[in-house]
Amino acid sequence: MRPGRFDRVVLVLPPDEAARREILTHHLEDRPVEGVDVARLAARTEHFSGADLAHLVDSASELALEDAVRSGTVRPIGGDDFARALKQVRPSTPSWFETARNVVIFANQTGMYDELSAYMRARKLL
Repeated sequence: MRPGRFDRVVLVLPPDEAARREILTHHLEDRPVEGVDVARLAARTEHFSGADLAHLVDSASELALEDAVRSGTVRPIGGDDFARALKQVRPSTPSWFETARNVVIFANQTGMYDELSAYMRARKLL
């Protein structure tokens, strides 16, 4: 790291349930949706990053669109589309934390990763 460039490290943790609800709501804003319980969906997507949630919404949208093309009937994105999408879309953060685990354990001599270490210890990831 060079001063004046990237001289700060900022930890961006996975969104909590309230943040996931807001992220999902944002990505569903301009889409036709019916029968989707966003609060329930947010509760089921622990460990999903914001990008994972965007991918989940896109996948559910594609499933609804594919069904509409097959049936010839236009319909909104529904809870069943999300149930099917959740079988395909997996959260990316567990593998990231697995890699970060080694960094926290073996490369934290300066304390640069103390905040990440505390988060991981609190969630029994270390």
